Amino acid sequence: MTMLRLPPKRRAADVAYDVIETMISTLQLEPGTPVVEADLAQRTQLGRTPVREALLRMVSIGLIVQQPRRGLLISNIDLAAHLDVILTRRALECLIATCSARRATALQRKAIISCAEKMMKAAERGNLDAYMTADHELDEVNHEACRNRSAVKCVVPLIVQCRRFWYAYQHEGEIAEGARFHMELAQGIATGDELAAVRGANELMNYLERFARRVIEI
Repeated sequence: MTMLRLPPKRRAADVAYDVIETMISTLQLEPGTPVVEADLAQRTQLGRTPVREALLRMVSIGLIVQQPRRGLLISNIDLAAHLDVILTRRALECLIATCSARRATALQRKAIISCAEKMMKAAERGNLDAYMTADHELDEVNHEACRNRSAVKCVVPLIVQCRRFWYAYQHEGEIAEGARFHMELAQGIATGDELAAVRGANELMNYLERFARRVIEI
């Protein structure tokens, strides 16, 4: 008899991290606002210990800052530094795209196309939340498919910074264009074409850079 293998139970601290990260990246927790541990424990329904562990992780990657006599604060969006965020992310995204095109399973290749299709449909409807949800799902499949934990560990904080930047200034962006470049990346990975996957990753970073420059030049 074949035993059904259930997914491993996630640690409460990891769940807390994901929930709080979403609050930060979608601006439910705005830049510069104080972080109240008890309030977050109540909002996440996960308790203070996992929330505290999640917050410490966020301090280590710069999403939260610790200031003397002021405690923890949600970090501000640094416009000047954001182009460097994209520059660094570009190198990692190209590496991840190459690895995914080479290493993805058949199911993962199918799933990444499905995520890109969801982004296209959300863009057609002008539904930003659905677009960003599908974007997050695409990242998760891509990161699993690449099987390069070092690159994923480095790129995830940069993706969160980009996502938060997008929510803050999305009126300057065109999600239909973004969806198209995500589809190019997905198709390159799905077909196992490493050069096409890297080209898609570069086009996506070019798009994010143009978006950032429009914001900075306002």
